[in-house]
Amino acid sequence: MEENEKGKTSRQRGLQIIARNEVGVLRDITAIVAEKGGNITYAQTFIIRYGEYAGNALIYFEIEGGEFEKILEEVKKLPTVIEAAEEPTFEDIFGKRVIIFGGGALVSQVALGAISEADRHNLRGERISVDTMPIVGEEELAGAVKAVARLHRAGVLVLAGGIMGGKITEEVKKLRKYGIPVISLNMFGSVPSVADLVVSDPVMAGTLAVMEISEKARFDIDRVRGRRI
Repeated sequence: MEENEKGKTSRQRGLQIIARNEVGVLRDITAIVAEKGGNITYAQTFIIRYGEYAGNALIYFEIEGGEFEKILEEVKKLPTVIEAAEEPTFEDIFGKRVIIFGGGALVSQVALGAISEADRHNLRGERISVDTMPIVGEEELAGAVKAVARLHRAGVLVLAGGIMGGKITEEVKKLRKYGIPVISLNMFGSVPSVADLVVSDPVMAGTLAVMEISEKARFDIDRVRGRRI
């Protein structure tokens, strides 16, 4: 959320649309948003594969500012739109995300620490979600690390494995451009040398990852950057 010129906070609002899968649908919808002064801060669209809406497009926008009610009203009038409604944003539902990649057993231990810590924070009103993917292989892991930059709401990445380096290390370096910190387990390879923090205990690594993105925890990775714990 950002402050507008009058000092009032403009909040994000979610707009979900079911529309026919036709050329020009996105153009028509985004034109309405722009005309009514809305700024699209997040967008996704995909074709629904099953159920009553199969073959149609699900379009979701998060919009900041503008005349949201009028945007919704005008979008509903489009001949290609089947239905449209306001929905809670992903930030409101799922919050910030902890991403965990690596070997299966170690990933599960990191997830244990992250889920336990996230549960504690979420019970106090925060929203933190944990995403895990057991994955091995230099090419596969490098591709996954690179893709984190495209993940909506990704707050921190934990790499859990016995050895990681090469192309994975290069992608970790690039991830810094997007402001996403990387926590690495104490492993063989060059990844620990470029990670923001190296942690020996996988459960603690998951716990610290949640604390890093929590708005209430007293932990700042910048104060321990480059250390091994």
